[in-house]
Amino acid sequence: MSPAPPQPQLNLAQAPDYRETYANSVQVRVSVWDFQLVFGLATSEGPEQVTIRNHQAIFLSPQQAKALWNILGQNIAQYEQAFGTLNLEPQSQGFPRGPVN
Repeated sequence: MSPAPPQPQLNLAQAPDYRETYANSVQVRVSVWDFQLVFGLATSEGPEQVTIRNHQAIFLSPQQAKALWNILGQNIAQYEQAFGTLNLEPQSQGFPRGPVN
């Protein structure tokens, strides 16, 4: 068996327009060429109405989408091992019940 080639040095740098934001809504749109993740902020004025304000769309190749899926799965498993199982259904009163999107 031959040794694995050395890994290249990875340098991370933030672009001048880099920003962080919070999203509690993500929509996934798929085409034959790419995956689009649309992030937004969902707010509820009452039990009958939810407003989602989309603020960022990210396009990924199918390969990058699968790599993201793999790393998210690994990190969620580690999180649940440390902090307990995540429930997808809201537990608080007054929040609309239904599927999580």
